[in-house]
Amino acid sequence: MLKKIITAFVLCFIICSVNAQENIHDTLHPSAESIRTKDIGDVWNSIWGKKEKATATKKENKKYHIGVLPAIGYSLQTGWAVNVSSSIAFKTSNFSNQKLSSIYTSITQSQFSQTIFPFAANIWSKGNKLNYVTDFRFIKYPSDVYGLGRQTDPNQAFSINYTGLKFHQSIQKEIANNFALGVGIYYDQFWNIEALDSLKDVIAIRLSRRLESAERAVGIAFKATYDSRLNQINAKQGLYANVVFRPNFTFLGSDINWNNLQTDVRFYLPFPKKSKNVLAFWDYNVITLGATSPQYLMLPSTGWDDSYNTGRGYIQSRFRGKNMYYFETEYRVHLTKNDLLNGVVFCNLEKFSGDLARDYRKIKAAYGLGLRIKLNKYSNSNICLDYGFGENGSKGLFVNIGEVF
Repeated sequence: MLKKIITAFVLCFIICSVNAQENIHDTLHPSAESIRTKDIGDVWNSIWGKKEKATATKKENKKYHIGVLPAIGYSLQTGWAVNVSSSIAFKTSNFSNQKLSSIYTSITQSQFSQTIFPFAANIWSKGNKLNYVTDFRFIKYPSDVYGLGRQTDPNQAFSINYTGLKFHQSIQKEIANNFALGVGIYYDQFWNIEALDSLKDVIAIRLSRRLESAERAVGIAFKATYDSRLNQINAKQGLYANVVFRPNFTFLGSDINWNNLQTDVRFYLPFPKKSKNVLAFWDYNVITLGATSPQYLMLPSTGWDDSYNTGRGYIQSRFRGKNMYYFETEYRVHLTKNDLLNGVVFCNLEKFSGDLARDYRKIKAAYGLGLRIKLNKYSNSNICLDYGFGENGSKGLFVNIGEVF
């Protein structure tokens, strides 16, 4: 009994989806492989002596799975954090290659008094003809930055506080198989920006450009995407390539006119060929076009990609510059036959260049290893626990729901 109580207590902090598990079999067409696979819900049921239900009758218009997850997480930037998240995964048709749609939201309160509220939706229409992508994030974010240029010191961070809002909405139409073109509106704003350290004037100088009290960028996004992955949550195969050109205009509400180009390419290869292990590659770049650079917090920076996942091994905001070049590779291996536990090893390289950060032309490397715990066997989502090591003694634990890329 004591073992059950202790285990149940731990699992309550990891997952609370017992009721949601009841609907899984109606959801994503269970296969023989998924039935053999075990996830945290199965562990929960085995602790309390519950048997998994047999495959239920499929409901044509209700093929979805809702999950609620209270959790405790950790990152170098937030410290320990309490999070409650909710997600739904579903398919909009019975088309054999129909891609998985998902909606995700959460609320996080961190050890360092940070509040994080995202809402993300990736919806595929019937037959994958249209793709609707929404990325909304609100943050109240006291945190550390390290400035720009050759004056930065890895052991000396500057504490600032600000409130941020991000709203990116786009729609794409399939032009050819797995290839889509689209357009969107991107809105980013930071306000109530203030230095928390007492030497505010010194901080402003060390940041190499004045830290404004507010920043706003509004632009039109032109997108081109190729995506042959069948599962975007945890890809086992395929290629994803996304290119976004974003011009920002003062007539739309931007503080200044500036342009950037973002490229995001991910490739997944079973290796060895007939195994379940996956070799994954990620190339991510943000390039400022033209002479005008974004304001300070708008500049590309470590850990500030759309999923906040670049640069495992370094604290978020460690490096920042006019242009960002990033590459990462990860090898994902199965540890148990029932797929409950898996492992990864990873290595990443990042470089920042441009007039604002000349000394970052040197490539910064990091590496590490991690554990994957199967959160849901039907969507194939994992709880990711990684430990990364960077240069100059940088290291830390990184926790994520869903694969890093």
